Amino acid sequence: MVVAGCTLVLAACDDNSWNDKLDGFEEPRPTDVRTIDYTLTAVDYKTLAANSTNKALAGEALAGDLAAVGSQGYFTDKITARDYIPALLSDPKFPYFALSDGSAIKVTYNVAEALPTEVAQAAGAKKYVVTDEDYQSVWGSEDDYTAAFAPSHTAARSIPGLLKSHFADAQAGECVIVNYNTSATDPVFTTTPGPDVPGFTPSSVLGSLSSMAKGDEVTADAVVMAISTQGPIIADATGAVFTYQPTNNSELKIGDQLTVSTTLDSYNYGWQLAKGSSPEVSGNQSVTYPAPKAWTGAEIDEFVSSSMAAGASPISPVYSKFTGTVTVSGNYINIALDGTTVQVSPYGAGSTLKGLLTDGATVTFEGYVMAIASKGKYLNTIITKVGDSSISTLAANAASRAVTVASTNENAIYTFNGSTWAPMVNTVVLSHSDYQAMGQNYDNLSGEGPATYLPIFMKQKYPYAQAEDAHFVVYYYYNGSETVTRCDQYAFNGTEWVLNNGVATETAQFVRNGGKWMYDPNVTITLPAGRGIAISTLYYQTCVDWVKNNVPDGAAYVSSYGNNEYYCGTSAYQGNVDLRPTAAKTQYAGYSSMTDEEVVALEKQRFETEVLPAALAILHPDAVPVSGLEVLFTINFYYYDGTTKPATIIYEVTGPAQFTFKSCTWNDAE
Repeated sequence: MVVAGCTLVLAACDDNSWNDKLDGFEEPRPTDVRTIDYTLTAVDYKTLAANSTNKALAGEALAGDLAAVGSQGYFTDKITARDYIPALLSDPKFPYFALSDGSAIKVTYNVAEALPTEVAQAAGAKKYVVTDEDYQSVWGSEDDYTAAFAPSHTAARSIPGLLKSHFADAQAGECVIVNYNTSATDPVFTTTPGPDVPGFTPSSVLGSLSSMAKGDEVTADAVVMAISTQGPIIADATGAVFTYQPTNNSELKIGDQLTVSTTLDSYNYGWQLAKGSSPEVSGNQSVTYPAPKAWTGAEIDEFVSSSMAAGASPISPVYSKFTGTVTVSGNYINIALDGTTVQVSPYGAGSTLKGLLTDGATVTFEGYVMAIASKGKYLNTIITKVGDSSISTLAANAASRAVTVASTNENAIYTFNGSTWAPMVNTVVLSHSDYQAMGQNYDNLSGEGPATYLPIFMKQKYPYAQAEDAHFVVYYYYNGSETVTRCDQYAFNGTEWVLNNGVATETAQFVRNGGKWMYDPNVTITLPAGRGIAISTLYYQTCVDWVKNNVPDGAAYVSSYGNNEYYCGTSAYQGNVDLRPTAAKTQYAGYSSMTDEEVVALEKQRFETEVLPAALAILHPDAVPVSGLEVLFTINFYYYDGTTKPATIIYEVTGPAQFTFKSCTWNDAE
């Protein structure tokens, strides 16, 4: 409907452009006035947190709290729905941003009050991956080091110093999730490397991936053809594949002969070997690249379209050659190509490659196209050569590693107290092995995964917990569009771990006036007169049913059709309140001794103070008072006393689903 509305606007401007020259002519503007019930989605919370108006409102003091709302999916006592939802409703990413003045949206959302500060701090944590240079610093050598912490150089002793160096401007309360490798054994350094293993023969497996399925076991003898911070491209005698984050990725170099056994996976329309494999390197050789494919813009568009088509098999790496213009924005590097809007995104670029791709430069480069990202906007490419410079190492000044040790990849969260970095107390972060144990394909949870897996994880992590123990658990969560950081607090009740985040669901109304959305707990309901009008039928039938089920001798007031009653006169059939005393007396014999005036007065009083308040409590159970505000429900309706007449009745919400009568205009004429 929003799209249709925009189309109407454009058409109106075009068709009536000639009227701009007529004095006194005002071009008609289409309006879209609606009343909507809407529940915020995970994407909405993220949009709200990223909105520039809300960022300005939060300022530096609450920036972390606002970011946490985007990832956690609930409001807090610092970032309130009343203050921050209005900007979301005007955001072009919100589905009803184009509604006109007079519209109202009843928004249902999650809110948590008095949460520990650690929850927001952890959810807004920065991320840091320990680099080769860091490990060299820890081990005190550019040659005799390994890409892991170990008993003689532990993570606990080393990480605080690394963070102090890399986050020199940190403020008290900031948190960082650190990803690193750790080994149970110390490396033994040697001065001379061992000889290559002779007789290496590549397998003939990787050219047959299209006949396999995700999850199939793959064992291949292959050679490293390209390297990235996220994993290498390896090739055997028949084909190539991307290997995602092997445990020894930082140790691999071009030409390494390796054997890998793992499962087949896919991501962003490309085949890949599953994360966490441990290739065994047996030697090293020189490599020869295939003749690169030179793409036209049309060929790129067709490739992207066919690869993303329903039922298409994931792609295998395509060795390619491009010429384009580099754009560098922060940590992001993209390369624009002639003849297409699709750009090349250098995937997993190390410092060596980044040094060759400067903002605004026109470069010719080669590499493996291995995935298609952002709904076809980017070709993820692991680059092997820029101009005449080959990419043989990730780091600009990387040294050969003297020894490799078996290690595991872990995450930990550290917090800064204003002078030193230290692990966050009573907090655990899910690592790669934890996600694998939970059966996840990627290092994140989604859907109801947290509620399903985290209580089990906590029980295994803390087997000797005592009642009332509480810990925070930090994890990555895929919300349907992106992966965000979340933090939950769990408490042990003596038997099981129970989520303790105090999140509840609330509903509030926002109205649009003067081009702006604002919080407004007041509700206006219009019940048109007439047959078959859904909203009028709903409210009046609720009244009729309440009379039948709650008034003594209630059924006697209700007609044989069951859709109107004369206890107070509500008619779901006619969509009004019938105040004809003769009709009331015909239906209910108990009125026979009363005058017509007495019958009408009694019906009005019952409608005002009994029946309609009861129906509103049924239909609006979420209505609650708001501190400092008078919350009013205004109902526009019609009554019939021989002719159909309008009236307005007003109630104040004085308790949960409690409606206290204030006034009704049908009394003004008396």
